Order: sequence, then structure tokens, then C-alpha cells
Amino acid sequence: MKILITGAAGFIGFHVALKLARQGHFVVGLDNINDYYDTNLKYARLAQLGIPRNCAERFLEKCDSTLFEGQFSFVRMHLEDRDALPGLFKSEKFDVVCSLAAQAGVRYSLENPDAYIDSNIVGFLNLLECCRHHHIKHLVYASSSSVYGLNKKIPFSVDDPVDNPVSLYAATKKSNELMAHTYSHLYKFPTTGLRFFTVYGPWGRPDMAMFLFTDAILKDEPIKVFNYGKMERDFTYIDDIVEGVVRVIEGGLEKRLENKWLYKLYNIGNNNSVKLLDFIEAIEENLQKEAVREMLPMQPGDVERTWANVDDLITDYGYKPNTPITEGVREFINWYKSYYAITAKSAN
Repeated sequence: MKILITGAAGFIGFHVALKLARQGHFVVGLDNINDYYDTNLKYARLAQLGIPRNCAERFLEKCDSTLFEGQFSFVRMHLEDRDALPGLFKSEKFDVVCSLAAQAGVRYSLENPDAYIDSNIVGFLNLLECCRHHHIKHLVYASSSSVYGLNKKIPFSVDDPVDNPVSLYAATKKSNELMAHTYSHLYKFPTTGLRFFTVYGPWGRPDMAMFLFTDAILKDEPIKVFNYGKMERDFTYIDDIVEGVVRVIEGGLEKRLENKWLYKLYNIGNNNSVKLLDFIEAIEENLQKEAVREMLPMQPGDVERTWANVDDLITDYGYKPNTPITEGVREFINWYKSYYAITAKSAN
């Protein structure tokens, strides 16, 4: 298949692109490489895909992989570019689109709301229009566990009401689901939304807990523990997430099309809830170093607990998250130490 992956320089997008290219698909990655967090990390991910930085830095220039020759290429582009994106669809003739691009971060949405509307609403609409006009066979897109808002029912199910978001980020992801439903209904092409829970692992985002805690502990700085540690998250290792996403991309649509189930939503997580303090202890154990904990109240836009019910994804796609938190934390810390040892050596 020929697959477009948006957000290909991002954490999940990079891993999905790598997996699909290794499996022999023809993949085009797209990303605007914004500066929400360190762009050096984004370029380093692209380097793992064989994309040289001097090419990736230039907008609207197609870069071919030096590692996956003929299997992967990259284009730097804004999703909201109404001229460039349709041109890409016209020239590449994609079979499937996997949209993992978005302005991420719950707390940052309180500071810079315009970025979320531009990328997550305008950009997603542009993508839907391209899928409509270029006869895309399947759109798989990232939603978020944040849509559950203040839902008290545990574990979270896709059948639960999601009408009370507590951040603009969550509101934009719920909007994506509604927009996808509308396009599936009107234009009769399949869309599948994946509500991601807390993803962690090698090459992870610097604004997420796993990265922040590890970085602070190693630097002898205090870690910020919100809601005084009374938090639980469905922490999901990146390999488990990627396996689920790829199964949905590759999975047959015959049954859905026969039953006219054009629009589907799934939770994708670890099917388990881990206490934040246990997560911190796993990091401390792997680093062999105790954290200095700064206990703080709940932050605006946060929720106390998340837990994914992934039964539908197990039934329909054989999804099997099976990475224990101790193993996942160890893999992240090994990558972190290696990555920063290399970057420090390069700087010298």
C-alpha cells in the first residue's frame, strides 16, 4: 500500500513510519517540524528514517530516504496549506492516510489556543477534503483519551458520553471525531479514530512525564508531582501502540463495508491503570536514584485517572498490549542515556 503519515517527525508518527517502511509499504511522511519542543529531536527521528536534515529543513521539497530507498520519503508541509496538500495527494495517489499530526499538549492549549485551531481543526478539515476528493480508501486518525474529560466511569469506553472536555486540546480532538463522522456519512469513505492514552518509550516527547521525570532526576532537580501524586494513567509502551495502529492500517475493511460501518472509534491503551507514584518509583529504580518530589495541586485541564477499555480493538484486530511498566521504563531510560550521550559528544 501507499500510505501518507502526517506527524512523521513526531513520537508516534516516527515509530509508525519506521514499522510500515520495514514491512515493505510505500510511505510518505509529512510534518511541519514546529518548535513546540526541541526540533533537534524531530530531525534526529527523521535521520533514523534516512532523511538528511539539510533536506528535511526545506518546506515543500520531497526528500527520499537513504535507508529505505523507494520505501520512504518526507515532505515538510503545514496541514493547513490549502494549495500544497491537495497537490501532494494528486501526485502521490495514496491508498491510506494515517493522520498523527496535531498540536499536542493539554497545558499548552491554555497558553496558545490559536495553534490548536490552526493545526487540529483547520488542518484536519483540509485533510478530510483531500481524502474526499482523492478517493482515499481509509483514513486512520489520532484522537485522545482527553476527550473523556471528567468522566468518572472506569475503565473508559468508547460508548461513554464525551460532552464535557476540560481543555481546548480535548475539544479539538472531539471535534475531529465529529468531523470524521460527518465525512464518512456524506462521502462514504471509512474513517477510524484511535483514542490514544498516555504513550511513552524511546524517542518520546520532552514535555511528557516519562521524559520530564528522568531528565530532572538525573540533573538533581525536583520533579513536579501534580494532585499531590493522587493520579493514575493508562501508561502504554510505544511498541504496543504501534502494533495496534499498524493492525488497523493493514486490517481488512470488508466486514465494515459489508455492514456499512464506515465510522469507527477505538480506545488504544494498555488496558490497565498505573498509579503515578508507582510510575515514578519504576523510574527511580532504573536510575538507581531517588527523585526530589515537589508536590503540587491539580493543574487546569488535567484529569485524575485514565484507563482504557480496549476490548473492541482486541476483538476486531487482535490487539495485545503486553509490555510491563518496568520493561518499558527500562527501555526508555536506556534510550535516553544513549541519545544524550551521543548529542553531548556531537556538541563537543
